[in-house]
Formats: sequence, structure tokens, C-alpha cells
Amino acid sequence: QNEKELQDVVKQQEEKMLQLIDKSGEVTCLKAEVSQLKRSLQRAETEAKVLWEEMRGKEHQVDTTYVQERVMLRWEVDKLRLLLLEKEDEMLRLTDKY
Repeated sequence: QNEKELQDVVKQQEEKMLQLIDKSGEVTCLKAEVSQLKRSLQRAETEAKVLWEEMRGKEHQVDTTYVQERVMLRWEVDKLRLLLLEKEDEMLRLTDKY
């Protein structure tokens, strides 16, 4: 009797662990998706910012190659800033550990 109950409890715990593992995988996927969406938003905001700067005061012809180049440069700057912040966070975590 007791052994049967113990086996049932162990089986329930195993099922719960499997469910948690599944949820953990879902959370990881959702975090990756959120990260991708944030990058996309950042790119769109950067592009909009550059375009607004270019359009301000210019009613006629806009040099699209120049605008594209500025957008690319802004993307690179934003990407480098993000990498710097990530590295600084990583350094803080490491120094907090030790």
C-alpha cells in the first residue's frame, strides 16, 4: 500500500518536472522572440529618426543613398551601444559573483 502511494507520488513529481521543463523551453523561446522584436523596433525607430532628420527642411529631392547610409550607420552605432551595455552588465554580474 505505502509503496504504491510512494510510486504514485514519484510519478506525479516526474510529470510536474516534465511540465516545468516544457514551460522553461517556452519561456526561453518567448524571451528570444521578445529580444528580436525589441531589435526590430529599435531598427524602425532609428530609421524613422534618420528619415525625419533628413526630411526636416527639405521639401524637394532627397538623396536616398545618403539616407540609407546614415540609417546603416545609426544601426551600427545602436548595435555597438547595445553590445557595450550587455558587456557592462555581464561584467557587473561576474564581479558580483566573486
